[in-house]
Amino acid sequence: MNSTAKALLALAGCAGAAAFLLAPGSASEEQKKTFSGVRYAHRGLYAKDQSVPENSLPAFRLAADSGYGIELDVQLTKDGQVVVFHDDTLNRMCFPDAGSPVRVDSLTWEELSRLRLAHSDERIPLFSEVLGVIGGRVPLLVELKTGPHNRELCEKTTALLRAYAGPFCIESFDPRIVLWYRQNAPEILRGQLAEPPRYYVKDEKMSALTGIALGNTLLNALARPQFIAYRIGDVPLAVRLAEGMGALRFRWTSREAGDAPDADAVIFEHYLPE
Repeated sequence: MNSTAKALLALAGCAGAAAFLLAPGSASEEQKKTFSGVRYAHRGLYAKDQSVPENSLPAFRLAADSGYGIELDVQLTKDGQVVVFHDDTLNRMCFPDAGSPVRVDSLTWEELSRLRLAHSDERIPLFSEVLGVIGGRVPLLVELKTGPHNRELCEKTTALLRAYAGPFCIESFDPRIVLWYRQNAPEILRGQLAEPPRYYVKDEKMSALTGIALGNTLLNALARPQFIAYRIGDVPLAVRLAEGMGALRFRWTSREAGDAPDADAVIFEHYLPE
């Protein structure tokens, strides 16, 4: 075998390995129709000054009344209730003056229900309450937050969603959660949340190698996500290759009209898309 043939063979091998690592799962035509072309209100249609708090029942009611899709975050309390809240800790939204972090999963639902969001009269809602407010009117994009009890969160969230009469899909930054859905609820559209590697290293204190793997969605071979929700800005070649192989293009978080014009769906906040 001459050198040219060897080079072509090596190139083909690299291309095959890349395709295996990056290839997404396939969404049905019905799923594409339902979830593409939608503008998803990030944590509901909340106010920038938190006068209508993020991830609150009024924020979700406003979004649904306005006809926007809704993106929200779910995690578990200490006693295993599924609540809608973004941060791992309560400090930013409930205890801004607290000196040390107070984790959501360190308190029971009864304890959490006594707290108020951003000095408003609103409290942290149960996921079941949010589903009742939305009432199946608009598509729902559910982000499952990673934690010490991922399997329990997946099982309980899925049970609530399967009893819900409305369109929904799920996403997570944690490929293990997306993998759970591939294995246990393959009929539910699943997505991989990701952002450039530097954010994993800087903000999440992960190693450079982990940041490279997650930021380039190199673990698609495990979960085979059907869409990739990527941070608006520079999108790595590896992610674009996955999208070229069929992954739906979701983008977050848009803060002005015209962001991510090539996206199939956009998560937005602080303005009203047409």
